[in-house]
Amino acid sequence: GRRRGTLAKVALSSVSAAMAEASTYPLDAVKTRLQLHRNPGGAGRGVIRVAAELVRDGGVYRGFCPAVLRHLIYTPLRIVGYEHLRSTLASEGREVGLSEKALAGGLSGVAAQVVSSPADLIKVRMQADSRMLSQGIQPRYTGMADALTKIIRAEGFRGLWKGVVPNAQRAFLVNMGELTCYDHAKHLIIHKEICSDNLYAHTLASVASGLSATTLSCPADVIKTRMMNQGKEGKAMYRSSYDCLVKTLRHEGVTALWKGFLPTWARLGPWQFVFWVSYEKLRQASGISSF
Repeated sequence: GRRRGTLAKVALSSVSAAMAEASTYPLDAVKTRLQLHRNPGGAGRGVIRVAAELVRDGGVYRGFCPAVLRHLIYTPLRIVGYEHLRSTLASEGREVGLSEKALAGGLSGVAAQVVSSPADLIKVRMQADSRMLSQGIQPRYTGMADALTKIIRAEGFRGLWKGVVPNAQRAFLVNMGELTCYDHAKHLIIHKEICSDNLYAHTLASVASGLSATTLSCPADVIKTRMMNQGKEGKAMYRSSYDCLVKTLRHEGVTALWKGFLPTWARLGPWQFVFWVSYEKLRQASGISSF
């Protein structure tokens, strides 16, 4: 019974993640391209221009397959992992504190990210490729399988885990912000009797979780994107995540770490909303208790 419950949660969280990914993917494409622009200055200035560029190149859904594949691995692992950790901590019927929830969210995020990192890498590279198309350069990869074989050939099997450290750090922060905040906010809303465990509560909690996850994770996200995009061409700009952080701060100032904050939030916000609302509804429909 318990295994069936876990499998059902894995399936439902996968479906919800695929729905959330499909509906917000164009925003992710805009965000990645913005983060790769190395110009100091306003973050809000280029959003419309970059979006128009993407539509023109047909790069809006480029890298969508590895993105969905990543979520079919990443989301069930972190969501089900978090619930499992939470119920382990809550055994003997004690109340799980905020810091414990934060740790549970962070750790399940790290584990999920390490496993799904290759799919993430392929997604970032394919999104960066759509920019080459706009400059009339032949893209590096024709598709997902081509990207996989070329990366293994050029950078070895370990090359698939390039950027896994900044990636895991980001996953820790995102999931700490997202899972903990969603879980905690929802319980507060219900506990304070603002509303019952319904669509309204799920919406409010998902908005809060989107904001906190974006604020916490944006700097790590900028570094992750820049680290993952550099291949082994010898002209690598950054030696390590720390090096990337220092250089970005030195050349572009502190605000560069929140580059793409608006598109990141514009994406994480709706993503959280579509994901949590559909996941809670699907659980309800399947007769599984709410998250």
